[in-house]
Amino acid sequence: MSVSRRDFFKLTASAVSGGLIAAKSLSAAEINQEKYADNYAMLNDCTKCIGCRGCQTACKKSHEGLSHTGNDSRYDMPLDINADNYTVIHLFKETDDKWSFVKKQCLHCNEPSCQSVCPVAAFHKRDDGIVSYDSGKCIGCRYCLVACPFNAPTFEYDSATPKVQKCDFCKDIRIAKGETPVCADVCPRGAIKFGKRGDLLKEAKRRIKNNPDKYNTHIYGEAEIGGTSVLYLAPKDISFADLGYKMYGETPPIELHESIQHGIFKYWIPPVALYGALGLLAYNNMKKHKSNPLSEETDNES
Repeated sequence: MSVSRRDFFKLTASAVSGGLIAAKSLSAAEINQEKYADNYAMLNDCTKCIGCRGCQTACKKSHEGLSHTGNDSRYDMPLDINADNYTVIHLFKETDDKWSFVKKQCLHCNEPSCQSVCPVAAFHKRDDGIVSYDSGKCIGCRYCLVACPFNAPTFEYDSATPKVQKCDFCKDIRIAKGETPVCADVCPRGAIKFGKRGDLLKEAKRRIKNNPDKYNTHIYGEAEIGGTSVLYLAPKDISFADLGYKMYGETPPIELHESIQHGIFKYWIPPVALYGALGLLAYNNMKKHKSNPLSEETDNES
């Protein structure tokens, strides 16, 4: 069977188009929030935070191996989360009477992008909602750093054996013992509350309803990119954009990753088939020219 160049490219374009249409329909699936109601979660109430940074200090002290920034170990004030700081407190100020503190950390997404893009499954979303990291599997590709919409994973660039670092919800040093994460335990104002995601969402909505003049009505992390296990409440006159958090839609990035993969690998055009078709076309053309040595000259003249 002889396949012309024109017919081959028509067939390929049709297959690609069909795959993309099917991929688009797959990405329309909605996340069922009830699925994550029993996950461990954290509610950060920015109206209560006074910026004492007790959580920041306790986090570093409780995790062995986290070093102090700079040459002077008596002073440590990181500008952002990094390989030695799983959480930091940021101050966002617009005017003298419009400002707030916000806790930055890994948000432990319901549908984590880091897990989706990791080629060696170094990231794993546990049944309890915690996004854990296995340094023994990590190959240092840092795809997770690029994929995370919250810039949570960080990398030990100055280490001889570098690892990715991020908040682990104190899963080994606290939760495994039936205790709450250290940041929630030391907060003097109760700005950090730890519990089950469903319960914390109810608590957040209760606070908003009972204090309409105090809170922004939006709960950050309830629906963003499919929802997160770390939720935020903000003061009424301060937006989450003011606090440094981008406003994303409800569709998790993982759906986009999977839709592209489905479009490429499921709907007729996996690489093996594509290269096989190219090989068939080349073989037929070679056979054609061998049977008619003057065909190339004829083609050139035409």
